[in-house]
Amino acid sequence: MTARATVSRRTARIAVLGMVPLALTALSADPAAAHGSMTDPVSRVSACFAEGPESPDSAACKAAVQAGGTQALYDWNEVNIPDAAGRHKQIIPDGKLCSAGRDKYKGLDLPRADWPATAMTAGEHTFAYRATAPHRGSFELYITKDGYDPTKPLTWADLEAEPFAKVTDPTLKDGSYVFSGKVPGKSGRHLIYSVWQRSDSPEAFYTCSDVTFGGGAAAAKGAGTKAGSAPTATAPDDAQIAAGAEKSTVDHHGHGGDSGAEANHQPEAAEAAEAADEKGTEGDHPEAKNAEVLAASSGPEGSQDSQDSQSGSAADGQRLAETGGDGSTGPMAIGGAAVLAAGAAVLFAVANRRKTVRRGRG
Repeated sequence: MTARATVSRRTARIAVLGMVPLALTALSADPAAAHGSMTDPVSRVSACFAEGPESPDSAACKAAVQAGGTQALYDWNEVNIPDAAGRHKQIIPDGKLCSAGRDKYKGLDLPRADWPATAMTAGEHTFAYRATAPHRGSFELYITKDGYDPTKPLTWADLEAEPFAKVTDPTLKDGSYVFSGKVPGKSGRHLIYSVWQRSDSPEAFYTCSDVTFGGGAAAAKGAGTKAGSAPTATAPDDAQIAAGAEKSTVDHHGHGGDSGAEANHQPEAAEAAEAADEKGTEGDHPEAKNAEVLAASSGPEGSQDSQDSQSGSAADGQRLAETGGDGSTGPMAIGGAAVLAAGAAVLFAVANRRKTVRRGRG
């Protein structure tokens, strides 16, 4: 076997091995942002989006648009906190539970007794949570205490101390998570507060669903006290969701087009990416050295440097999983991985040819 043939075989092997970690990292960059909202009982943001962001029907939804604009409704599936990590009560202040403390959704916090509502009865109920981007995680549902007054800002103290329903990784059916829970006995108007905490990311989503006990969607100023009537809440259908997608800023690159500084607990993705880029460019090596490093990292164990490199790739993949990517992210990343692997193989071949020539001359 000639030296050139040996080099060619080694080059091919390096190219294949070099593709493995890069391709795995690329595959992890597929769209993965979890987004959605409660549709049974219908959440405030879902009900107002279904009415139409530009010209809602109900007085409450009109007031919500006047307070926060139409974009909050087009982004109906993203009332979230990217780095909640279970710290819901610590980072969401009283009076801002329905908006999750986000200014864009402040219209959802308006205290009033005429929000579109869903009729509810005590006992077993099947809940539905529309997942426009499903993910593993747990759901907790809380209901307001007896004596709840919808005309006052919602506080954590207004909710029962423990969730009446809790489920992990529920069944996904026809685009919605479906699970059962036993609704406690109540009367009049109440509110069901949901927390969807992802298990593959610190991100969490929140909804407020207005419900009524005692028939229809009759409103009540306080629990058991009727005070007029409110419209029945309706969830958006597939056609409405598709039609509103063009105006949504939930592009899965970030979170609703908002800057990371909107809340102190929201990470600055741009700064993190810039820091990662700077770390990745430190200590550049000659071409042949780069090829040798890539070859070493493809081995069963790998050096400490290669393990650190793979850990960095995994961390980058996790950040993509937390914030998501658009539909082209995966293919583009895979294509880029192929180009990088091929380039590394060529560099390695050149380095080995030079060594072979030197040995021949010697």
